[in-house]
Amino acid sequence: MTFTSALRKENEDVFQSIFDHNFVQGIGKGKVPKEALIHYVKADFEYLNAFMKVYGIAISKSTTREDIAYFTEKINFVLNSEVHPHNNFCEQIGVSYEELQGYPLPPTADHYIKHMMYHAQQGSLGEILAVLLPCPWTYLEIGQELVKTYKPTVDHPFYPWISFYADERVETVVHTMRNRLDQLAEESSPQEQMGIKNAFRKSCQLEWSFWEMAFTCEEWVGKKEVVTASE
Repeated sequence: MTFTSALRKENEDVFQSIFDHNFVQGIGKGKVPKEALIHYVKADFEYLNAFMKVYGIAISKSTTREDIAYFTEKINFVLNSEVHPHNNFCEQIGVSYEELQGYPLPPTADHYIKHMMYHAQQGSLGEILAVLLPCPWTYLEIGQELVKTYKPTVDHPFYPWISFYADERVETVVHTMRNRLDQLAEESSPQEQMGIKNAFRKSCQLEWSFWEMAFTCEEWVGKKEVVTASE
């Protein structure tokens, strides 16, 4: 069994919780509250911006041109391709994508990004891949599960979203990330492997929390206060 196959097996409980989440099942059924979709797109736009920055940190830690090219390719995918599922959500709620950009992060999204940045700054390339991999991997399996369960056709309101994440392009992203992580894990010490496993599991858990954050329209507790320079 490969290292990433073992990771998937160890985190089956979290993957299943993600598949069962009301937001995810709502996508399959074609019924997600408008407010939840808005909250999701606002947060995910900023999350993906941070995701690309983590790839940038990976580039700075790369020692070969092959790795530099690899992470650059991944940035291009997020930058130029992952706008399509966002646009599908925006079309369904009648709000332009541009209107949902530039908002402060809700607590869970804020925590998730700081979790990624911590491992990117403090960890190895293996930890960086481990902290990023649950995002495309869970989305790939979500897309595949929704296709299998609901068999959406082109008239399904979220058909573009589902078909995007079930597509071979995302499968290729996951496949190449898994292969590179398997290589790096093989070269790592047992202690380093434990750090990789912990980073991966927490990202899986935060993927579930991200869906919950969007579905409940999570906000920071307390009234917003403006702090001026004089204070």
